[in-house]
Amino acid sequence: MRPTPLMRFLLALPLLLGLAGIAAPAQALTPAGGSVQPSDPPAPTAERACAPAQPPAADAPTTTLTAPSGAVAEVPSDLRAPCFALIRTDLRRLRRLQPGTEPPGFGARDLQAAYDLPRNGGRDRTVAIVVAFDDRTAESDLAVYREQYHLPPCTTANGCFRKINQNGGSTPPPTTDPGWVVETATDLAAVSAACPDCHLLLVEADDELLRNEIHAVGQAFQQGATFISMSFGAPEFPNQTLLDAFFNHRGIAFVASSGDIGYPNPTWPAASQFVTAAGGTSLHRQRFPLPPFTRWGWSESAWSGSGSGCSFFEPKPSWQHDPGCANRTIADISAVADPATGIAVYFTDPTDGAGWHVIGGTSVAAPLITGMYAVAGTPGANDFAASYPYARPRAFNDIVTGSNGSCGGSYLCTALPGYDGPTGLGTPHGVRGLRR
Repeated sequence: MRPTPLMRFLLALPLLLGLAGIAAPAQALTPAGGSVQPSDPPAPTAERACAPAQPPAADAPTTTLTAPSGAVAEVPSDLRAPCFALIRTDLRRLRRLQPGTEPPGFGARDLQAAYDLPRNGGRDRTVAIVVAFDDRTAESDLAVYREQYHLPPCTTANGCFRKINQNGGSTPPPTTDPGWVVETATDLAAVSAACPDCHLLLVEADDELLRNEIHAVGQAFQQGATFISMSFGAPEFPNQTLLDAFFNHRGIAFVASSGDIGYPNPTWPAASQFVTAAGGTSLHRQRFPLPPFTRWGWSESAWSGSGSGCSFFEPKPSWQHDPGCANRTIADISAVADPATGIAVYFTDPTDGAGWHVIGGTSVAAPLITGMYAVAGTPGANDFAASYPYARPRAFNDIVTGSNGSCGGSYLCTALPGYDGPTGLGTPHGVRGLRR
């Protein structure tokens, strides 16, 4: 019989009464006294892999895009949608691991345990990962990651891995960008951890101009991918709702990172009413259960960088009912994103070589959640997959601590019981909340 919350509380009570501080982060950002002592480890630091984008000018020239449905929309020609990966800079790259050792950061087994995921799942389902520029070592780096965590091989030779350009061809984009190499490796690793048996379709846009990335999203859809991960975003712009035609498809799970600069900074495509916006948390191992005593082994709080807010332009989808925002509210659900509690990723820097790093950002949360959707099963042909979590809010770990900005303590930037902006409905507890 599975222990009830009350049983868990009674079992843990003697230990809780005898302990003053039953849980601490694996590496605290600041000591309790507020000052850094010589013996303290250095505080985690991270930097963006991709330079941030600026909002488009009101008179910016536009380019016409045609969605697979035939709908036509205008997008600012020079609007960039950079990646949201954050790379830890206080940790040295590990070129090689000693036998029997693990790289720093959470690995595949950790993520499966934290979110109650099966070690096998997603067989014959394809997850499309939309990125920018070319990662020339994507497949070989992925092989190192999967071997490290005893995941089944996923290669071109066995039909599991495929890489195409934004037009569906095999000729890669001519340019490689170091920041997007980080992003690509992170996305492939995160989907692999969440969905070990999924097929992976890597769609590389020519560059990080939003018009090319959205063209690549359309290509992923045309290739038949049912689950599409997008770890990039641009500042909102007035005619973005016209581009929602690229996501207005039933039976497809579109997931996008909510951003990495907190509240109130909604980004698109996460703001699209047809996309699941992935917010971010800080994830910690937990020796003993914390209130509400419903989760063993792990605890989470809202990550300060998780993008959230009330969209300036997007209407609220019918399944979202929070009272403080008349438009679309970001995020929907969340997963680990804090680089201080980031995941282990292996990649080859074009100029600095290969090695293991710790990566964070909602660039981690989006592919994790996309992989979880794939484990949950193919969405119903008449369903918007983004609606599924709202039908089963109890299938998520409710995050009730942490904040990502200043909003007077409201749910738009503060993790509170129930729905909130930084973490949405919470983090998946298994995949029951990601299916019909």
